[in-house]
Amino acid sequence: MTDNARARKLADRIQVVVAETLDRRIKDPRLGFVTITDARVTGDLREATVFYTVYGDDEERAASAAALESAKGVLRSEVGRQTGVRFTPTLAFVPDALPDNARTIEDLLDKARLKDAEVREVSTGKTYAGEADPYRKPGDEGYEEDAESEAGSETGSGSGAGGGGVASAGDDTDGAAAK
Repeated sequence: MTDNARARKLADRIQVVVAETLDRRIKDPRLGFVTITDARVTGDLREATVFYTVYGDDEERAASAAALESAKGVLRSEVGRQTGVRFTPTLAFVPDALPDNARTIEDLLDKARLKDAEVREVSTGKTYAGEADPYRKPGDEGYEEDAESEAGSETGSGSGAGGGGVASAGDDTDGAAAK
């Protein structure tokens, strides 16, 4: 049976241990400005995925990824020593896509702001082709009249069909009475 609360606690502890160990013990010059953003542990507590971000360009990200891979053994032994679990989970380092997604969203929002500004510039000094608010509301003059005329047209169409049938029956009775 998996205990999700225990897995979350272990993941939080792994995140802290890895971040502190990278800061204090790992002296690899390839390691740039690495930030450990999240850690997730499987339900059986055997595998841990550590998400990280690197401040810099693609070359610095690649160098930091290589440094993390080479320091994986030291980091795993430190996690095992500080957590005290029976089986130390294997560590997998994954670059976090959250900053890239946030940057993409910010770019899209900037484009939307520019388009809104263009529309605002074009629409200044312009007037509506019709009324500003074309919808009728209760309290406007002519509102009740339209409602009554719609109700009358619905009942008129129903009585028109019945009226024709009555007239033909009346013609037959008039013809029979004349004979």
